[in-house]
Amino acid sequence: MLSEQSRPVIRATLPAVGAAIGEITELFYRKLFADRPELLRDLFNRGNQATGEQQQALAGSIAAFAGLLLERPDARPDALLGRIAHKHASLGITSEQYKLVHQHLFAAIAEVLGDAVTSEVAAAWDEVYWLMANALIATETRLYQETGVPEGATWRPMEITERREETPDAVSFLLRPADGGPAAPFAPGQYVSVRVELPDGARQIRQYSLSAAPGGPQWRITVKRAAGDPAGEVSSWLHAHARPGDVLSVSRPFGDVVLPEGDGPLLLASAGIGTTPVLAILGHLAATGATRPVAVLHGDRTPAGHAHRDELRALVRSLPAAELHLWYEEPGDTAPEAAQGRPTVAGLALPAGLTAYLCGPLPFLRAVRGDLLSRGVPAEAVHYEVFGPDLWLGQD
Repeated sequence: MLSEQSRPVIRATLPAVGAAIGEITELFYRKLFADRPELLRDLFNRGNQATGEQQQALAGSIAAFAGLLLERPDARPDALLGRIAHKHASLGITSEQYKLVHQHLFAAIAEVLGDAVTSEVAAAWDEVYWLMANALIATETRLYQETGVPEGATWRPMEITERREETPDAVSFLLRPADGGPAAPFAPGQYVSVRVELPDGARQIRQYSLSAAPGGPQWRITVKRAAGDPAGEVSSWLHAHARPGDVLSVSRPFGDVVLPEGDGPLLLASAGIGTTPVLAILGHLAATGATRPVAVLHGDRTPAGHAHRDELRALVRSLPAAELHLWYEEPGDTAPEAAQGRPTVAGLALPAGLTAYLCGPLPFLRAVRGDLLSRGVPAEAVHYEVFGPDLWLGQD
């Protein structure tokens, strides 16, 4: 909870800080990487840095957290912090790194805002930062403890046992621990980080959803080749070089958008490679004999580009109370049951007690979430997973 002396200072300065937060975060990263270039090379996603998406995500999280401290002082922003903490744990972030971030972030604030940063203002924003940082550190500590690893020690060598070309742009890999042990359990909907060494010596990290049900001796990930460089440098490397017998550095599973307990109705909506966590959820439901109502919505550009299309159909058919709705922008004549266009919940029955899970590009998430809210689905019942920096933090 923000102190009484800091509250009016934050309220008075939030508009100015919010207006300049983009400039502040851009300068912060420049300072950070000038001091510690290995962080850009081996920890931060160079593609997201190049596009500015990482700066937007950091700015959004800081502004959202400060706003929540003011407007909902007695509420815990668990959705905001939990999503960040899971991502940090999957990257092996440690508590000591928050001190480094603090150093360069506050240097950037002082440089951008100049004389407006009085000692009183600096102290108030320092309090905001450490309220957020300490909450994240506590959550990340708990996640490491639950996973059974020391702080930051999330990585494990995993051997590729099988590679399968799912579509021209998507390939799946089966992974098992290189030491011969069983793959760790995970919750349906979680993801892992994969770290690869690129030709220039950088060790870049990307997250991939676990795309098959938990409980087996191996994990599966499905990697879509992303366009552009450096945006797609890891996925392109995996497509070009990763083969059975190779060993990858893979994190423990993390992610808080997971299948809930119970037998209430579900809506699983995805677009493109966002189908991957849906496959894990459906596989788990099928393996456990679930009878709960499940509506599955998926959209893709073409049937040929729909990764795991036949598997998705088979999983839905195996569930007694599930139904599948498909959309393709260019359906052709190979998917007569599909509609043309993009997924929508218009005309779909939305029973009371529905829990919705969305995964796909941000425009898709915003459109489907907005339609659900307009039809009376409570905001707290709509969960989403987005690949890459979360530019939507604080909008739940």
